[in-house]
Amino acid sequence: MDTIASLLIGEVGIITEDALDNIPLKLLEMGCLPGAEVVILQIAPLKDPLYICVNGSHLAIRKEMAAQIRVVKSE
Repeated sequence: MDTIASLLIGEVGIITEDALDNIPLKLLEMGCLPGAEVVILQIAPLKDPLYICVNGSHLAIRKEMAAQIRVVKSE
């Protein structure tokens, strides 16, 4: 299964239900909920952090955290 960290720039993923246990409360409050679309906007030069868009909100998250949030790639 894919994670946010495995997506490339411009790819879209949908956060899965089983990812809920791995998402910190802070990210849940910012809209990183199961069923939400995640788009990779930018990746820092050293591959950390990742700049993402979730439900219209732009967030920067660490690659370590992004690797724990499972997604299904959207076509």
